[in-house]
Amino acid sequence: MSASDPVSNLELSALISSKICHDIIGPVGAIFNGLEVLAEDDDPESRDYALNIIKDFTTQASAKLQFARFAFGAAGTAGAVIDLRNAHDITQAYLAGEKQTLDWQVPPGHMEKDRVKLLLNMISAAITALPRGGTLQVAVMDPEGAPSFMIRCSGQAARPPQNLTEFIAGNHAGTLDALTIQPYYTCLLAQSAGMTLNVAQDGADIVLTARS
Repeated sequence: MSASDPVSNLELSALISSKICHDIIGPVGAIFNGLEVLAEDDDPESRDYALNIIKDFTTQASAKLQFARFAFGAAGTAGAVIDLRNAHDITQAYLAGEKQTLDWQVPPGHMEKDRVKLLLNMISAAITALPRGGTLQVAVMDPEGAPSFMIRCSGQAARPPQNLTEFIAGNHAGTLDALTIQPYYTCLLAQSAGMTLNVAQDGADIVLTARS
């Protein structure tokens, strides 16, 4: 499916479902491997190792599913607002064990659900800007009014998020699949929220913004 072709609701939901499955298949596979060790090996050291693997990857899978529930799912009724402390906790858990760390500079308060979804998807896209790790500085101005978002990506070899710049410019020439649907969806959310996305380079940093 070309990114320039219209995407039906059914196609969009199918691609997002594929993206979520792609994200959790790794930790679920690791949990299964740990269970196999428990079933086949009586060595105490091996069993302790397997239990630690199961615990760690169960936590990781749970965090990824919780993040996906808010970033892609309903996570409340239409028109609902979400506590930004909840958004912080979800993001912090999502990044646990990753190479990127979170610098959350967001005032307490609530924000419209669809704008929180946009912010979470911008964070997900920003992770790809730091393939070698670094810091994601997340700032939200006027969350309960006409909000604007800024995510500063600081780290070695920072680069524009994969595919997002091309989707913003409307010139992405590739196909939509489980790997490209997230930046595409981010642009859809920005349009729905009446916000303008931008990706810019500031020295060695990459800065993502969304403004009303």
